[in-house]
Amino acid sequence: MTPLLTLVVYMTIYTFLVIMLGAFLRNREWTPEGLKAGFSNRDELAEATPLGGRAERAATNSIEAMLLFVPLALVGHIAGLGAETLFGAQVFFWARLAYVPIYLVGILYLRSLVWGVGVFGLASMAVALLS
Repeated sequence: MTPLLTLVVYMTIYTFLVIMLGAFLRNREWTPEGLKAGFSNRDELAEATPLGGRAERAATNSIEAMLLFVPLALVGHIAGLGAETLFGAQVFFWARLAYVPIYLVGILYLRSLVWGVGVFGLASMAVALLS
């Protein structure tokens, strides 16, 4: 498997973990009520704590980021431009790894800066594909 496709697999696993963490923290699944909510249809969830809300938003943001990353990575691989898009993919990957914990902790400006670094990674992938 190429390094670019390896990053797709790692990002998929990481996104899944972020989704699970988001649900766990959002529903407070370490409590009996939260565990019940986790196994329910989630029709009537309790209001999220600030941390739970951030975790849920981080999970949603991670899904949105994957929707942008995966097509660029796959097109890069299929077009034989894996080496050209790898730098941007690596920047994106490391930025996403930093983004989620920074978001959970609630560091306002650093969160936006790291998000921008991830967008730079995506942009550099797109530029490599369009050049």
